[in-house]
Amino acid sequence: MRVVLAEDSVLLREGLVQLLRAEGVDVVAAVGDAEEALRAVARHEPDLALFDVRMPPTFTDEGLRAALVVREQHPATAVLVLSQYVEERYAADLLGGRARGVGYLLKDRVGDVEEFLDALHRVAAGGTAVDPEVVAQLLSRARRDDPLEGLTPRELEVLALMAEGRSNTAVAARLVVSDKAVEKHVSSIFAKLGLAPAGEDHRRVLAVLRHLEAAAHPAPPSRRTP
Repeated sequence: MRVVLAEDSVLLREGLVQLLRAEGVDVVAAVGDAEEALRAVARHEPDLALFDVRMPPTFTDEGLRAALVVREQHPATAVLVLSQYVEERYAADLLGGRARGVGYLLKDRVGDVEEFLDALHRVAAGGTAVDPEVVAQLLSRARRDDPLEGLTPRELEVLALMAEGRSNTAVAARLVVSDKAVEKHVSSIFAKLGLAPAGEDHRRVLAVLRHLEAAAHPAPPSRRTP
């Protein structure tokens, strides 16, 4: 796997470089700002671009905006974003559109090396990885009249775990139910969200995206006439 890494913190950047290279990942460029990262992606066409969200010069959303550019201009390059905090307003933009090869993790996840590397490889292979905390915060903003209203509490649990990139077997283990029960829940979710058969993996991603988009963009409160 060939990776471009964009992280302004020198200590974290060097730590990630050492970690990735120790796992056999080819870090073709490790840079400190978004513009350098975009040039590196254009030059190397890596398998994956790993971005910090807040980077110079304003330390607001440069990294995330660069990640969106990569998604649009370099569709063969997967994108994984690392953030100190959940940037709710950008999550749906990042996860929308091309529903493959994208992830959004909090930096705390890097502390769990095995899970971080698993997410890295999953995204590079065309899958998704969304941090549980991102899912939880977006869930808290879910509007009452969104497409998820018809899902049962258990189906919402299954969908939240799907958003983390977990397989049916992993979901079953977390919820302590059978694989067959999870399959039924997933089929019900697809049906209620109106997702016609188009490949199991693709429908899973679409279901997750619909969930996150509905949660990230709550409808404005209705106005009542006095």
